Amino acid sequence: MSLQVPSVAHGRSSISSETSQGASLSSDKTGKQSTASRSSNPLVGVSVEQLLQDAEKFARDNGLDDHVEIIQKGALVAQNPEDFEDIDMLTEDEKAALRHEAKKPWSQPKMLYYLVIMCSLAAALQGMDESVINGANLFFPGQFGIDPGFMNGGGANRNQWLLGLVNSAPYLCCAVFSCWLTAPLNYYFGRRGAIFITTVISFLACIWQTVTDTWWHLFIARFVLGIGIGPNSATVPVFAAECAPSRIRGSLVTMWQVYTAFGIMLGYAVDLAFLRIPNKPHITGLNWRLMLGSASVPALLLLSQIWFTPESPRWLVSKGRHADAFKSLLQLRNSSIEAARDIYYTSVMNSLDKQRQPSRNLFAELFGIRRNRRAAVASLLLMFMQQFCGVNAIAYYSSNIFTQSGFSNVQALLASWGFGLTNWLFAFPAFFTIDRFGRRKLLLVSYPWMSLFLLIAGLAFLIPSREPRIAVIATGIYLFTIAYSPGAGPVPFAYSAEAYPSSIRDFGMSLSTAWLWFFNFVVAITFPPLIGAFTPTGAFAWYAAWNAIGFVAAFLLVPETKGQTLEELDNVFSMSAREFARSQVISLRELPRTMKQIGLHRETKTPAQRLAEEA
Repeated sequence: MSLQVPSVAHGRSSISSETSQGASLSSDKTGKQSTASRSSNPLVGVSVEQLLQDAEKFARDNGLDDHVEIIQKGALVAQNPEDFEDIDMLTEDEKAALRHEAKKPWSQPKMLYYLVIMCSLAAALQGMDESVINGANLFFPGQFGIDPGFMNGGGANRNQWLLGLVNSAPYLCCAVFSCWLTAPLNYYFGRRGAIFITTVISFLACIWQTVTDTWWHLFIARFVLGIGIGPNSATVPVFAAECAPSRIRGSLVTMWQVYTAFGIMLGYAVDLAFLRIPNKPHITGLNWRLMLGSASVPALLLLSQIWFTPESPRWLVSKGRHADAFKSLLQLRNSSIEAARDIYYTSVMNSLDKQRQPSRNLFAELFGIRRNRRAAVASLLLMFMQQFCGVNAIAYYSSNIFTQSGFSNVQALLASWGFGLTNWLFAFPAFFTIDRFGRRKLLLVSYPWMSLFLLIAGLAFLIPSREPRIAVIATGIYLFTIAYSPGAGPVPFAYSAEAYPSSIRDFGMSLSTAWLWFFNFVVAITFPPLIGAFTPTGAFAWYAAWNAIGFVAAFLLVPETKGQTLEELDNVFSMSAREFARSQVISLRELPRTMKQIGLHRETKTPAQRLAEEA
């Protein structure tokens, strides 16, 4: 049934802001809310009497007859979430629950953390799918007759391109095919169903890789693996974002990257474990086959547990299943008042999204509306930079890089495992900082250091002595990883998962992940011939330059999103890219004056205030 919502024009309520005599919200308290929050909340300005009537009708129309009173209370809290203390209808226990939510955002139900664990397991599966090929690269090329002479110089050769093609096969599939399955899979099967189906495909493809006998056979098996990777990478961050409370949403979604890094590290550990496995009769290359098949284990664990998590409340609301969405929220929130607030506000915003964007031309919705276009530009930029920062060139080929710099196979895999461990451990700070300092600041700190450390690693290849050369190369790569892991690593997926409005979130995330996997494919297929053509020093310098470009682009085009609900982000992306870039340039020009004033302990004045004084 349809939801009764306030009459809205351009995102603002057209209903008079008069309140009944029984209004429980004082005007001075209401004024404390930020302008951004108020202007993005369509419930602001609706009279209490009208709001209670709407909430009652919503409850009765959607199978929530037994919860009318709590839904009404939730609607009042949704209207003024910061001023719940002044809502007379709330009991003391309900106010205490809301105080607890505000003061202790990490005190959440066990079910929410169980859901995060399942999302983390899905991320670890992807990480293993990506990294186990690293150790296998030392063996299968020779067995299949495509040994590339990886870093021997003399320009790119056919075998270098074939090695890149086999490595990049899943990401080619993600870019051209599988990521575009995200929207239909989610539409028909939900978040959990999409994760289950793609994990089944990943499991089968992992087994398939173990029985291949030619390079093109392995290419096909890995291409099918991409059918599992693409929609999974687009669905899991959205699933976590839609279930998480706004105060800790960024941190919980960041777990995707943290545990992708864990899976990458685990993949290197598996490579080490199977390195010395000897061949068996009629089984040549048993070691690399076991490496590639090992990712089937986390896939089985995920398949056995995913259905024990609740479905995304926002997805259920989008399907008109409001009663089921409320049940889901009761499992994901500490109190019924929190669940009632979230179900009502989410339902209102879902209805408004449908009213404002009736077209089903998804590309027109995404790029024809400024708010959506700005979200897409920022998300696509970050997804591009996550690949062209150079991290996956190292993730896929570090063993080859280390062996060609002087390491033995065992030493190369140990060094690769060290890269994976560093990537994982230094991703954890983002868990605590992404909602404290914001997505934008983490990016702007990461890119300059990444550029510097890649340049150091690349120049180290020119050192003639073996011991100093491998020491500086390894140090440069590890320092690059330390800079990458808390910023440029976790932010892109967290940012993309929250940037798009609910009406096109599935499509927007499909586009973002397809974009990411396309450039992942480009990096994977071109790195071997890039080294052959440019030498290792030139290849590393190439990606160092891209990190410098990424810093400038993020500064000019990526707005901050921390602390906003998924619905309030409409305001964040309402400013045009040109206006936002201009504001950032102005702020940069003002930096010396601001720093001087801080040093003199004087109050900083805005440019507008100074212009007024000069006039």
